[in-house]
Amino acid sequence: MSAAQLLNPKAESRRRGEALKVNIAAGEGLQQVLASNLGPMGTLKMLVDGAGAIKLTKDGNILLREMQIQNPTAVMIARAATAQDDITGDGTTSVVLMVGELLKQADRYISEGLHPRVITDGYELTKTEALKFLDTFKMEKEVDRELLRSVARTSLSTKLNTSLAEQLTPDIVDAVLAIYNPPEKPDLHMIEIMTMQHRTAADTQLIRGLALDHGARHPDMPKRVENAFILTLNVSLEYEKSEINSGFYYSSAEQREKLVESERRFVDEKLRKIIELKKEVCGTDNKHGFVIINQKGIDPLSLDVLVKNGIYALRRAKRRNMERLQLICGGTAQNSVDDLTPDVLGWAGTVYEHQLGEEKYTFIEDVKEAKSVTLLIKGPNVHTITQIKDAVRDGLRSVYNMIVDKSVVPGAGAFQIACAARLSSESFRKTVKGKAKWGVTAFADALLVIPKTLAANSGHDIQDALAALQDECADGNIVGLNLTTGEPMDPVQEGVYDSFRVLRNCIASSTGIASNLLLCDEMLKARQMGRQPDPGPDM
Repeated sequence: MSAAQLLNPKAESRRRGEALKVNIAAGEGLQQVLASNLGPMGTLKMLVDGAGAIKLTKDGNILLREMQIQNPTAVMIARAATAQDDITGDGTTSVVLMVGELLKQADRYISEGLHPRVITDGYELTKTEALKFLDTFKMEKEVDRELLRSVARTSLSTKLNTSLAEQLTPDIVDAVLAIYNPPEKPDLHMIEIMTMQHRTAADTQLIRGLALDHGARHPDMPKRVENAFILTLNVSLEYEKSEINSGFYYSSAEQREKLVESERRFVDEKLRKIIELKKEVCGTDNKHGFVIINQKGIDPLSLDVLVKNGIYALRRAKRRNMERLQLICGGTAQNSVDDLTPDVLGWAGTVYEHQLGEEKYTFIEDVKEAKSVTLLIKGPNVHTITQIKDAVRDGLRSVYNMIVDKSVVPGAGAFQIACAARLSSESFRKTVKGKAKWGVTAFADALLVIPKTLAANSGHDIQDALAALQDECADGNIVGLNLTTGEPMDPVQEGVYDSFRVLRNCIASSTGIASNLLLCDEMLKARQMGRQPDPGPDM
């Protein structure tokens, strides 16, 4: 300790208090930035990078990941909030608002002389009680399409305009239900999100099949095939170079011709076996088509042979599409053409090529049982496509959460109002002893930041809306905020639902972050993290 600090002990205390104020100010500052984004009526933010690229979004996760944040405390809050999105798929903005409000409410009592440890003890007690209350407040539900539509609509409405959210909702629900095979959890990786800059956002559609981002490489191949047998191959139908250094030596043109002919004969033999299989399953009629989707290459001569035999062939398909293809069409991928039988083939009702400018797309639709689907997102520009893509991911996760949790929570601020009333009730306050009661009061007041912000973003009077909600809740009703009128409403009847796991993680993580920041009274400059200290010169 320096001489100045020994002579003036209050200087040390004041310096420590300043570090706490910096933490609280950082939390409140980040809260103010994101507060206007919350809810369906929230506003957009414009992100501009150093190269001048622009992105418009109201997704808290995107903002926190891509904003340049200098304050270390704000960086810590942002990282914890984005972790919430990684775990549950939503709730990033709510975490930031809760952390900022918990710090703001704690500052009221700390400025009056209350120690931060007392506040954090109250926060921990209240967090446990809030999570218990959430378990009783949630609504146990079975998987139902209409309920899932309400869940998806609630999530999408906070990211997109109402009309577009309404249109995308059934596609998102149907996509998850298509891959859902109870009692297993749905695997969202089986839903491919594909983008196409074309027409308007309203043309976004669900394809119960597969969309490939390339087309046939021969101009004479058919553009549309009906009732198609699908052969999935991982076989090279072109000249291959050996994997080791090698060479062929010949002394005359005749020897060279024989070498070329023998190489060609090797590829032709593979094609002959494929064509024999095609003739076996299709016969002589034209009622069935034959499609080859190959992960490796097909040379021009092989393409000519396939075209003459009426076969539609795609080459160099992506590996992830090859795996999905078997789930969609059935059949078995072949690494050799030696043992081809009809039972290795898949089937699709329609395979067609769509050309957009210079780009070609191949669609495989009308399959018997689609265990993998594609969401084709269309939009007039990159901004719109990116915004829809981010919102669709959140919508898929919200539907997934409901299916896994088998429960939902009434939304529009209903849980926060009811939980604040529970924490303020005499029955709970009797169980809390000592100064920790102030922490309980601060937590209950902080919960109300969600309905307050929803009311503010909708242009309603905050105090009037909050008072009406609390009065209705005191009468035993489950009420949320009607964003159109500012009056209380029944969120269950309106179909406004929040995800159970999003709220659970929001309460747990925001309380933990706020408590740690309140107990941090000094900021010190550290060495490079994880680096061993220099042992210095040998003695």
